Amino acid sequence: MTKTITKVGNSQGIIFDTALMDLARIKVGDKVNVTVHAGGSIVLTPIQPMIDSHTAAKTARRLIRKNAALFKRLS
Repeated sequence: MTKTITKVGNSQGIIFDTALMDLARIKVGDKVNVTVHAGGSIVLTPIQPMIDSHTAAKTARRLIRKNAALFKRLS
């Protein structure tokens, strides 16, 4: 896929079409890590948001409660 660098305000940018965004599983507003490699390759890596321990524990309790009968049968 070939893209052209265009002027965006006082900066330069590349326009990503919807198909490319879908393939990369990113959307407007997502954060990406930008790495420049020797030879000029630029790699954009999506930054996955970390879930805090409180939210993880709350979600786990909800799932255990919701699936209590299943967990009992499996034990």
